[in-house]
Amino acid sequence: MNWRAIEEGTTEPVSVSEAKDHMRITHTEEDALISSLITAARSYAEDFTRRSLITRTAEVLLDEFPEDEIWLPYMPVTSVTSIKYTDYEDTETTLDSADYIVDTYSRPPRIVCAYGETWPADTLRPINGVAIRYECGGSVPEPIKQGILMHVAHLYEHREAVYTGYTLITTMPLGLEALYWPFRVWGW
Repeated sequence: MNWRAIEEGTTEPVSVSEAKDHMRITHTEEDALISSLITAARSYAEDFTRRSLITRTAEVLLDEFPEDEIWLPYMPVTSVTSIKYTDYEDTETTLDSADYIVDTYSRPPRIVCAYGETWPADTLRPINGVAIRYECGGSVPEPIKQGILMHVAHLYEHREAVYTGYTLITTMPLGLEALYWPFRVWGW
């Protein structure tokens, strides 16, 4: 399975103002740095939890249809825009949305055939023959926001991976991943 973002939202789950309040920073000289740290911390949280913390249009590419379910990485899924498949002659076909059911409640979300339907049996092109486009992201649980704030503060305070002298930085702040664990998505 290949996954890619087609279009990403621009609103981070934590604003520069919130991060500055958390770190008790009153000047504006480093707002651009803080903004980039927020993006880095959000990206880490997304990779760890396997959730989309910003709204985005995403696409999953498969070499073939599975026997039963298609799992979608990065929840919450708000909608499936299309399921298309390309045969060995490069003819693209879009499945009718009545032919499948999207389960947004499962973790991870999944797509199954509607009752009495089956996935197409056409011979697909050898790679990336199936493309599922969907919308994901949305509300961010408060513990994840707190984890992002902790991570931003850590990155702001410790701008190098290793310091000479008495301090060696090797891990994220204690508790950061503990805030993320309950929201981690398993299974794909």
